[in-house]
Amino acid sequence: MESFEKANAILAEIINAAPGNADELEQFRIKYLGTKGVLKELFGAMGTLPNERKKEYGQLMNSLKTAAEGKLETLKELYAGSKTKATQMPDLTAPAYTLPLGTRHPLSVIRNKMVEIFSRIGFAVAEGPEIEDDWHNFTALNLPQDHPARDMQDTFFLTEDKNLMLRTHTSSVQIRVMENEKPPMRYVFPGRVFRNETITARAHCTFHQVEGLYIDEDVSFADLKQTMLYFAQEMFGRNVEVRFRPSFFPFTEPSAEIDISCFVCGGKGCPVCKYSGWVEIGGCGMVDPAVMDNCKIDTKKYSGFAFGMGIERITMLKYQINDLRLFFENDVRFLQQFDSAL
Repeated sequence: MESFEKANAILAEIINAAPGNADELEQFRIKYLGTKGVLKELFGAMGTLPNERKKEYGQLMNSLKTAAEGKLETLKELYAGSKTKATQMPDLTAPAYTLPLGTRHPLSVIRNKMVEIFSRIGFAVAEGPEIEDDWHNFTALNLPQDHPARDMQDTFFLTEDKNLMLRTHTSSVQIRVMENEKPPMRYVFPGRVFRNETITARAHCTFHQVEGLYIDEDVSFADLKQTMLYFAQEMFGRNVEVRFRPSFFPFTEPSAEIDISCFVCGGKGCPVCKYSGWVEIGGCGMVDPAVMDNCKIDTKKYSGFAFGMGIERITMLKYQINDLRLFFENDVRFLQQFDSAL
């Protein structure tokens, strides 16, 4: 139809138009968008079209108007305050603007430091998926469906049958390694984990862990204690002491909480250690034989230990930060305070 042909021709004109200065741009505006402009005339032709073609024509006219207004606004900014054609080239000999260098996020700094410390004593790094199935996240870790310890995990389930979820710990990667490798094995597992918790100064729905696993012949709790002592002194200072408090974890037996003597006050008592002289850094224990059986590892020949620490927890202690939420706010003033070369 004639109206469609004319509209398409005008659209091509608008797209190819190249006003060279502010005066030419004003003429462009008057011609196409003015009160007596081309577009107003074309819009008026809609009444002469059959009803079944009006919607298509209206869409075409909207495209025309959008194209004209877009070109007008773009060139208006370019030619603002100028009445001559914008042909001046930039000075290519002028010095470039310097860009400020960023720093690593404090969680990345501490994560790398933790991995580096354990690598010195033979621990390799293994990583796994953040979306896990029930077997790797719970069941293989000695948490069957009716186990009360499942109530300790506030899980983000992704399916109605609760078989897929966001992992609640990096222990799931331990299972994957034990399933696919034969002892001896010595790994740390850094990564992000998720729990459905209220965000406060001490808790978050997303956080990070570094867990560790060592399985070989004749591995004992003494090996675990020496490993944790080595880590604590490398991270917090040579004068730090370590103690172990009995605890419960479904996948280790016996289990313990790991405390270190307060490196701020030297164990005398201060706000960091809540005047107890000790601060908790994680949990650990000997790998439960049931977990090793689930992964087809001979428990008569092999034994092992596992441990886990929150990277946020270690970072807060190292830098004496009192609010977990600061790590996730991307406030440059906060992030610039940390030494990325720690």
